[in-house]
Amino acid sequence: MKALLALALVATAVPVSAAPLTVKTGETWLFSLDHGDPVRSHKVDATTKPAKGEVKIAVRALFGTTMTISNNSAQGYTFKAELIGADGKAVTAKTCTLPANNQPALESWPQKASAVRIGAFKPAKGGVC
Repeated sequence: MKALLALALVATAVPVSAAPLTVKTGETWLFSLDHGDPVRSHKVDATTKPAKGEVKIAVRALFGTTMTISNNSAQGYTFKAELIGADGKAVTAKTCTLPANNQPALESWPQKASAVRIGAFKPAKGGVC
């Protein structure tokens, strides 16, 4: 009976995927990537440098919403971003390719956002913007 119950649980299990990372305006975070998702994310001081393989993101209220992001790995990425309004509603935001080798990317949107949600990182060659 226990074996049958265990088999039923395995058969109905739904794979859990990592959630996108939401960074509030005024915050700076570091994280790593695992299968395109932010993992091991933690808030840091704005002067903290990303270690090898880490991504650093900072969101500021400047001319609407400004996000600075850098990737300390040899691989560039495309990614998805959403602006979260004060009402909690999300709006898809256009982003540029995140370059490799700790070169910063600056994203700026005219809308004021209370946070930016990022995820779905995919390896990229070259730049798109």
